[in-house]
Amino acid sequence: MLDDALFLFSKIFWLLLRPNTLALALAVLGALLLWRGRRWGRWPALLGLGWFLAIAATPLATWLTWPLENRFSRPEPAPARVDGVIVLGGAVDQELTQARGIPALNGAAERMTEAAALARRFPQARIIFTGGSANPLGHALSEADVARLLFTSLGLPEGRITYENAARNTHENATLARALAEPKPGETWLLLTSASHMPRSMGVFRAAGWPVTAWPVNFSTGITSLSGYDAPFAARLGQAEWALREYVGLLAYRVTGRTDTLFPGP
Repeated sequence: MLDDALFLFSKIFWLLLRPNTLALALAVLGALLLWRGRRWGRWPALLGLGWFLAIAATPLATWLTWPLENRFSRPEPAPARVDGVIVLGGAVDQELTQARGIPALNGAAERMTEAAALARRFPQARIIFTGGSANPLGHALSEADVARLLFTSLGLPEGRITYENAARNTHENATLARALAEPKPGETWLLLTSASHMPRSMGVFRAAGWPVTAWPVNFSTGITSLSGYDAPFAARLGQAEWALREYVGLLAYRVTGRTDTLFPGP
């Protein structure tokens, strides 16, 4: 019951307070107040427009994302033996898949392509994909349903991957996948997710009692600040918003006891 309440609250909170939407609302509110002769309207207008100006004129999106993406790296050298790979959902588009009848991916597609590569690289490893529906209204297809369509079309045998189709967030990814995998002490399991999502994911899996090895993909930043300017403005807005979402998620998971530290590290 508590998990359901927290899940619903998180969706409502982010719907109302996601940074780009909030900045636009402040800019519009400020403009309306100034038009009505309210001088104090300049403050919400400046706050809203200032956010967009900061993203356009500075590498702010890159600076926000760097601490997340650089927190964990892949082990060098790679483990000689891998007993299993956990693939977190978040890379598929359920609505487009349902509408068009073919697997649709979003900007986190590397989670899926790398999963297929690891399945072939470590043929003895178990592969677990975990993902239900993060939409409070639900979908006819779960993320696991879409993943099954995709991996089958890529030629992976039907029994090669185990699908967990109930998880709605990272906390449930960890707890439900662990119950499915029943990992044994000493086993090596890779955790496959986006680099910016890795700190929160590692913290959750550790709190669930599962010492996994980070295997980040889907990097969105380069080595220098200038690399951030290569992306179009809209992409940088999305990148900055995603980074702030992760920081809010880290704080929320720490407060609710789903992680043991505020910013999990190696």
